[in-house]
Amino acid sequence: MLEGLMTGLSTAFTFTNILMVIGGCLIGTFIGMLPGLGPMSIIAIMIPVAITIGDPSAALILLAGVYYGAVFGGSTSSILINAPGVASTVATSFDGYPMTRQGKAGKALTVAAISSFAGGTIGAVLLMIFAPALASVALLFHSSEYFALMVVGLSAIAAFAGTGQVSKALLMTFVGLIMATVGEGVLFNAPRFTMGIMDLQSGFGFITLAMAMFALPEAIYLVLDPNRSKTGDGENAGEIKDLRITRDEARRITPVIGRQSIQGFFIGVLPGAGATIASFLGYAVERNIASKEEQEQFGKGSVKGIAAPESANNAACTGSFVPLLTLGIPGSGTTAILLGALIALNVSPGPRLMVDEPQIFWAVIISMYLGNLVLLILNLPLIPYIAKILAVPRNFLIPFILFFTLMGAYIGQNNATELLILVGFGVCATLLRFADYPLAPLLIGFILGPLLENNFSRAMQLYDGMSFIWERPMTLGLLALAVILVVLPSYRQRRARARAEGVADGD
Repeated sequence: MLEGLMTGLSTAFTFTNILMVIGGCLIGTFIGMLPGLGPMSIIAIMIPVAITIGDPSAALILLAGVYYGAVFGGSTSSILINAPGVASTVATSFDGYPMTRQGKAGKALTVAAISSFAGGTIGAVLLMIFAPALASVALLFHSSEYFALMVVGLSAIAAFAGTGQVSKALLMTFVGLIMATVGEGVLFNAPRFTMGIMDLQSGFGFITLAMAMFALPEAIYLVLDPNRSKTGDGENAGEIKDLRITRDEARRITPVIGRQSIQGFFIGVLPGAGATIASFLGYAVERNIASKEEQEQFGKGSVKGIAAPESANNAACTGSFVPLLTLGIPGSGTTAILLGALIALNVSPGPRLMVDEPQIFWAVIISMYLGNLVLLILNLPLIPYIAKILAVPRNFLIPFILFFTLMGAYIGQNNATELLILVGFGVCATLLRFADYPLAPLLIGFILGPLLENNFSRAMQLYDGMSFIWERPMTLGLLALAVILVVLPSYRQRRARARAEGVADGD
């Protein structure tokens, strides 16, 4: 390992590769701020540039910088205008945007930047130490384990429901699962529920749905309520009052960052899981284990609600390089594009990469340390200027939000039908918000639905039925965890109610 680190240091700290890190981080950060583009689009565009560079180490360092730079920067639009820049920052908007409306946009962006830096750095350390061993662990996960992992994700929907909203959250989750069935299935190449519309053959786009659930209703709310862009005391919510986090806030988010960086990294290691699932699970876990008082703050501007998904998604991005570099298995759509870039550069990722071309493997890891530091240095000084976007008068802010919402939906699928879908779902989402239905469970169901269906079908085919549940101990353990996650919130509420009744009787 020490020999590999020295090789990586000598490769990564050349002038060219340092420029690659800085350039990749800059490009990724600004692309991540624009709703709808995301890392997949920009990495695909950058592949010809990477091939032109010629040096595989420099090319991969550039593309990796774009990848985690986009995830790092994606939180900005989520926090400021409730329009997630990338899918993995949707959970950040749950508490980031409420903080913005409270006049704490600067603090929210600071927490996001620090959490992202810590998550990415911890992920890089874990990647360096455990990459070879974790590659073999990732191979132990079969379709049945992935199915159980998706059930665990769905069981966490109670974390996204307010008090007394669990039934509404369940209903919205089922709606999301139903929406995920539109289009062609992986196992059966036949259109389902498309109503004869060719543009629905590939299903609904996630970015379109995310914009419809969060950004478009926000623009409609701004039109309906002129005072929505102001805080309770009448001051503009975009005014930067302070950027610093207090000692108490630092004390509260430190264990959250540590836990979710580790959890997010291990979720990222699993092919097919990815940063989006890591961010949702990170948010759900932290809300479930928080005290009753802190649970009530989630969704209203909790610093923990920002720190958890931001540290988890950046650590997961780093973790996704484990199956890519050590097994040659892409863990997500973005790493699949990176795999294509590696092959185009005549690099064969797999178990022999560390032996045959250690300078590439270790240079990428060292560049992650450097890249996260560069991202922190770039983002923290820019926070006051980025947040000034909220000082824009409401008459200009609403068209700004609508423009990026429509652009993000169109670019995501390159299909004009997405604009009609966006408007239709946006109106429905606004009505659901008026009826006090949580929208996050719908997105969770939509994300996990295809993964749940495909892995369940494969497991059923492999085991000729449901026997995989008790024949594979890891599957059974994950399903038991899902049951605990469902039962625990109800048990805690019942216990708190009984305690309150006991105190009332005592009085």
